This record gives sequence, C-alpha cells and structure tokens, in this order.
Amino acid sequence: MIVDFRLPHLGDNIHSADVIKVLVKEGDQLKLDQVVVEIETDKATVEVPSDISGTVKEVFVKDGTKANVGEPLISVEVSETQDVKSEKQASQPDIEKVKDQSSTDEIKNNSYEKLTTDNQQPAPPKQERGKQTTNIFEFKIPMLGEKIPTAQITKILVKPGDNVETDQIVLEIETDKATVEVPTEVGGIVKEVKVKEGDKAAVGLVVLIIETKEGIKNIEQGISNVELRKKVDETIQKSVTPQLTTINLQPTTIKEHTHMPQVISIPKDISKVVVPAAPSVRRFAREIGVDIHQVRGSGVSGRISIDDVKSFAKALNQKLQQGGIIGGGLAFTKETLPDFSKWGEIDKQPMSNIRRKTAEHLSYAWATIPHVTQFDKADITELENLRKQFGKNVEAAGGKLTVTGVLLKVIASALKVFPQFNSSVDMEKSEVVYKKYFNIGVAVDTDRGLLVPVVRDVDKKNITQLSIELAEISKKARDKKLSLEDMQGGCFTISNLGGIGGTYFTPIVNSPEVAILGVSKSSYEPVYIEGKFEPRLMMPLSLSYDHRIIDGADGVRFLRWIVNALENPFLLSLEG
Repeated sequence: MIVDFRLPHLGDNIHSADVIKVLVKEGDQLKLDQVVVEIETDKATVEVPSDISGTVKEVFVKDGTKANVGEPLISVEVSETQDVKSEKQASQPDIEKVKDQSSTDEIKNNSYEKLTTDNQQPAPPKQERGKQTTNIFEFKIPMLGEKIPTAQITKILVKPGDNVETDQIVLEIETDKATVEVPTEVGGIVKEVKVKEGDKAAVGLVVLIIETKEGIKNIEQGISNVELRKKVDETIQKSVTPQLTTINLQPTTIKEHTHMPQVISIPKDISKVVVPAAPSVRRFAREIGVDIHQVRGSGVSGRISIDDVKSFAKALNQKLQQGGIIGGGLAFTKETLPDFSKWGEIDKQPMSNIRRKTAEHLSYAWATIPHVTQFDKADITELENLRKQFGKNVEAAGGKLTVTGVLLKVIASALKVFPQFNSSVDMEKSEVVYKKYFNIGVAVDTDRGLLVPVVRDVDKKNITQLSIELAEISKKARDKKLSLEDMQGGCFTISNLGGIGGTYFTPIVNSPEVAILGVSKSSYEPVYIEGKFEPRLMMPLSLSYDHRIIDGADGVRFLRWIVNALENPFLLSLEG
C-alpha cells in the first residue's frame, strides 16, 4: 500500500519550515528512522527521520521550498504487514541533530531529551490489521492549500454521540480566502469534539475523535507531541530569558534600537527563499522588527550575521526618518489608535478572516501599485433594449442576462486587443508575465465582505453560458460555498456597483492583476445627436490600472474600446 510521510508537528506556533535538503529520491529503498529531509524553522535546523520503510514512490518537495505542518513530503510503498508507527512517534523530529549550536538550541536539545525520557509510556496493545473491530480515528484539519497553515472554526455540525457517515460534512471553517465545508473520510460514532466554534486550528490538528468499525488501527495514547513541545518551550523560557537580556550591543546601537519605530515592510513573494542565517540571528531580527529576507549577508555564501542585521536596522531607521522606500516596498510606522472610550461608548468586534485578508491585500496593492483611474461613459440605450428582448431566453436556460454578463465577453475581447492589460509585473525579476488565458473575476458583495470569484475561459463561452455561470458563482459566494479554487487565477476584475447607486469611483487594482473596471449606476441623460438632444441611457465606467506597465494613452484606448463595444456589439466580432 501507498503511505504519505508528512511534515510532523514542530512546536507551538510553528506552522511551516524551509526544506534545506531532500535526502531521498524516487525509487530509493527507505529504512526505518532514515533521515528524509533537513528542515529549518525560525529556531533550529532539524533532520526529520522516517517512521516507515519501503520504496519511495514520489517526492513532493524540493530543496529551497517551504512545507506546512501536515503536508506530505514523500509517498512510500510499504508492505501490507508493516506496522506503521503511531502519529505520536512520527511527529517527533530528531531534535538531537539540530545543526545550529546556539545556547538556546542546546537548551532545547537537553530539555527535549529529558522530557522525552521522563514521559515515555508503554504503548497499548496493537490490534491486528483488517479485523472488523472497534477502532479510534482522529479526524484532523486537512491541507487547505498553499500557504494556508491555519483556519478558523466557524461551525461544528456534530456532537458527541452522533452517528456520522463517510463524506458527511462535520465542520465549516474559514480561511483567509473562503469558507469551506469539511467532510469526514470515515463513518462511526463521534466520541469527542476537541475544538469549539471560534477556535483557530492549524492544519493537522485533531478536532474530532470518531469510533469506527472500518478497520482503522487504534492510535496510540500517551503524551502528545504538542504537549511535549509546550513543556520544552516552558523550560526554554525559564532558562533562556536571562540570557536574552545580556546580548552584547554597543551603546550607540542600543540607543538607535530603543528609539526606532516599529516597522511594517510591504512583503515580497519570498515564500520559497531560504535565508542563510542562524536561528539566533533570525530571532534577533524579529525582536527589533527587521524582515530578515531583506538583509544582505556579509558572510560566506551570503550568510547573515547579527552585525548585518544591526547595520540594516540602522540604515532602515535613517531612511524611515527621511521618508524613504525600503526594498522596493513602502515602509511606514505603525500608528497606535487613541483610547476612543474616553469620548463615549464603544464596541470592539474582531475582524473576520476574510475582512482581515481583504484589508491586508488591498493595503499591499495600494502601497505597491502606482494607480491611475480613467473615467468614461457608455451609451447603452440599444444594449438595454437587446437585454430586455433576449433576457427571457437566458432565463429559460437558467441564467440572468445582465450588463455584467455582457461585460465579461466584452473585456475578454478587449484583453486580446490590448495584451498588456492581461499581464502581471514581476519587479523582483524585472519581467512582465503575459497570460494567454482569459479568466475574469467578478466582485460580489456578501454579508462577510467582498469576495471575488473567477469565471474561467471567458473567451470560449457565449453570453448565455457566461450569464448562467455568473449567477451560479454569485449564489455560491453569498451562500458561503466558494472553494479556494473558485477565487484563484483571475486576469482582470469587474466591480459593478450599479445596483446600489453612485456615479464614479476609484477601484483598487486586485494584485497581481494590472487593471480593474468599476461600473456605476446607469441613468438617462440628454445627449446632443444630429442637431438635437435625445434621452440616452448612459453608464459610468471607471478603469483603474497599474501605471508601471500601462501608459495613460493605452488606458484611454482600452476604455474607449470597451465603450465602443457596448455601443456597437458588432465590434466584438470585427476586432475581438
């Protein structure tokens, strides 16, 4: 059978690690306790041994990538009779082989070894495989996608004593991007619910205990890896805290750090970059508010020292005082809010994950993209007549003919005429990525905030098909049914506020896209045509774009093309 070997738990508040070196390849014969990968966390470099033996069938990670706790590292073909170790054993990396020899990590090694020895317990009798006997199954938070280590439990749909069936939805969770329903892969009786609504749970965390008769092997009991790590961290805290206060800094450096404002740096896509720095250097950088990925190392192969971090912090502080720009992203100080309760009654509510992620994403887009917004109006009098004429045909097919549905087709054609609008800017590599596919996001207003599901391959579908799909994804967004895949891969975004009102607005570009079209409420206006004024239905349009790749003249041409296509639908066939 094929078994996935996953990245084990590494300690409290450690959700991922950098893969320094992969030590096996496909086809290798893997032995029990053989080291599979070397990883680096913020605290230590660790060798991760295998708890199974067999033939390596596939390697899912490579040197320099980042892996989340619970993520498969390799798949191994093992014999049916092999006794796979318990999760408790599999999740304990070989801390004794930590590479960094800082005092903190030495204490960690000693503490971990002592606690492991103190807490050894005899394993319960193992049941024979394949027998239809009662077994205990630990249901865990599954992998949710790249760079998503945690999720918030929004709803628990079962309680102790409930009978559950395979694929039954047992949880609703909310990530930074969407609300997801989580089914169970086994059936049985719920014995225990280990979380409550509102909790934040990491990938791989046990949330339910299910008693099943499906032949799943009992999971060994005893002190869990998380509990053991917690005790280790408590021991380290007591032992290391006095040492942290005796770091040897020059008086002038201490003064600079003392008066240096807390820095928030606009992040780059550095998730796959492994920075050559010791855990003690990383910790020091975190303590003084420096992003270690932006520090240039002076050591061998660019290795970063504490002196490098100090020099960077000094330069950073000077540029902040001068209003400078740091590392291609805007740097700014964090402003503390006043105590509003001094002036009257207040009510504090935590941000939802979606609202928080929206705030972070739009702040990043606004700070890094030089926005320009171009305005125009489209005469949609004839288009509105056509919409009313053919609307019933679309309704009979299961959709609703709207201006947004028509705009999907118009914009897909415009992107072919103006390919720079279907691109992304990579400043780090000084490249422009031009896309040959046409996926368009549509902003949907929900009770949880703004969501942007994506309609795929718009150029390959007619307006009726697009209207049906648009109605479906909008309903999914409002019913909390969107998946992560539904919200990824967009090339351009439409934000239609016409159903609410307003004239013009300045939409923010949805990075890493380079343009977004805002649509406002249409109204009848007098238009001078052939010597007289006529009432025409005019629709305000607002096009925001990234000035790094799109010049003002191109922005006007693109928007005028859209206006002309709305006013003269034949243009879609002629030029689109």
